Amino acid sequence: MRIVVMGCGRVGEQLCRLLVDEGHQVAVIDYDPQALARLGPNFKGRKVIGVGFDREVLIEAGIEQAEAFAAASASDNTNIVAARIARLVFRVPRVVARLYDPRRAEIYARLGLLTISSTTWGAERIRELLLHSSLDPTITFGNGEVCILAVEVPSQLIGRTVRNVNISGEINIVAISRQGQAFIPLLGAEFQAEDVLHVAILASAMARFKAMLGLEEGE
Repeated sequence: MRIVVMGCGRVGEQLCRLLVDEGHQVAVIDYDPQALARLGPNFKGRKVIGVGFDREVLIEAGIEQAEAFAAASASDNTNIVAARIARLVFRVPRVVARLYDPRRAEIYARLGLLTISSTTWGAERIRELLLHSSLDPTITFGNGEVCILAVEVPSQLIGRTVRNVNISGEINIVAISRQGQAFIPLLGAEFQAEDVLHVAILASAMARFKAMLGLEEGE
């Protein structure tokens, strides 16, 4: 995939390294040559010096052929301007903007832009680890509002069914691992000893799920 990344700070740098390691064609834009230099001489992507929302700079970075654009600078305003240009002017199919102020997320959404709020995601993740350390999420979605976690079935649920645990819109057993194999369960499927439950859950429903499992806050 051809990807343009604007901003080569800590997040942008790591993103570029990950994408290049996966074999993508990456061009990274930053106005600070020293920021681009941190990528090192062996970086296989393109480095473009300039302002990330300047039309000519974007064209130099290959925005016209890009299949994705990430606005990862340290400025929300710069990110929104660059993301809008990539989306509306150059018609890049997939645009993601880094967001510091989560209060702006609704504005970005109205503009049709995907956002990642490190502030919200970080706060949700810290909360999960502080209050629900025994339920470590394997995947999170959005800004941490939804996650998938894996947990071994507790003794009080053995013999009960998926129907007894699922709560529409809050908690959903998406798969069960049993004796080395995983399957998607029906609502009537009964839990067996040593089952591992893979659960899609709202962060706001975590305490309720812990209560089902017989776990106390902080465990």
